[in-house]
Amino acid sequence: MSERPRISVVVPAYNEVESLPELHRELVATLDSLGHSWEIVYVDDGSRDGSDELLAKLAASEPRVRGAVLRRNFGKSAALATAFRLVRGEWVATLDADLQDDPAELPKLIDALGQGNDLVSGWKQNRKDPITKTLPSLLFNAVTSIVAGIKLHDFNCGFKLYRREVTDAIEVYGEFHRFMPALAHWRGFRVAEVPVRHRARRFGKSKFGAARFINGFLDLLAAAFISTSALKPLHVFGRIGLAFLVLGVGIGTWFVIQWAGGEPMRVRPLMLLGVGLVLLGIQFVLMGLLGEMIAHQGARADYPVRRRFNAD
Repeated sequence: MSERPRISVVVPAYNEVESLPELHRELVATLDSLGHSWEIVYVDDGSRDGSDELLAKLAASEPRVRGAVLRRNFGKSAALATAFRLVRGEWVATLDADLQDDPAELPKLIDALGQGNDLVSGWKQNRKDPITKTLPSLLFNAVTSIVAGIKLHDFNCGFKLYRREVTDAIEVYGEFHRFMPALAHWRGFRVAEVPVRHRARRFGKSKFGAARFINGFLDLLAAAFISTSALKPLHVFGRIGLAFLVLGVGIGTWFVIQWAGGEPMRVRPLMLLGVGLVLLGIQFVLMGLLGEMIAHQGARADYPVRRRFNAD
C-alpha cells in the first residue's frame, strides 16, 4: 500500500449493511478489470445497523480497502469530505452504497475524463425512482443549471469521477455535495456528463425526505453566493444598498423641489418611505464593507492551475 493507486473509489454509507457486501464484490470485479491500481475508501456516516463492523471486516480481508467511521450521522457532505482527505489516487470516483449505482459503468466515466475533462458526472437517464422523487428533481436540476451556468441533467447523481485536483480544491460541507459540478465549474474546471445505468433499490429505503428539495434550493443560493461572491460581498450588498439610496434620495429630492416651489412640507407616507430607503441603503453598504473585511481575512490565493511551464 506504499504505492499511490491510480484510482480511488469513495463510498459513503449510512445503514447499508445489506447492500455493502454485494456492492463490494461488484466494485472489486470492475476495478480488477480496468488494469489500473486502485483502492476503495468507505466512510460510515454513523450507521447503527452494523455497517461499521462489516466495513472493518472488508478492510481486514483486503489491504486495498481503507476508510473511517464517523462518530454520528453528519450527512453525506461530511462523509465525502472525510473520504477526500483520505484518498491517494490520481482519479477519485464516488458512488452511493445502496446498489442503485452500477460499478460496471465506471469505464464510461474514465473514457469521458480522458477527453480533457476534470469532473464527469453520471446522468441517471432512466431513473428507477418513484415520481415523487423524479419530478422535483427535474425542477431542481433545471433551476440549478440556470444558476450554475452549466447545463446538466442530474447534478445530484452520486456516481461521479474527479481528477484529484478537483477534490483538493473544493471544500464540501453542509449539503454542498449536491452541487459539486457547479462548484467545480465556478472554480474553472471542465465538467462533463455521461448517461449511466440506474438500478432500483433492493434493500432498505431512501435516507432523504422531502425536505431535501427545500434545503437544496437554499443551499444552492448559499453555494452560488459563496463561490461567486466570496471575495466581493460589497458588490452584492453594495448594489442593493445603492439602489435603495438612489430611490430614497430621489424621493427626498422630489419633496425638496416641491417645498422650494412653495408647497408646504408635511410628513407623508411617501416621505417616510424615502427616509426608510436611505437608511436601508446605508445599512446594506455597511454590511458589504463588513463582508469585505471578513472575506479579506479568509481570502484564498491558491487558484486552480491547469498547466505549468518550467515551474519548480
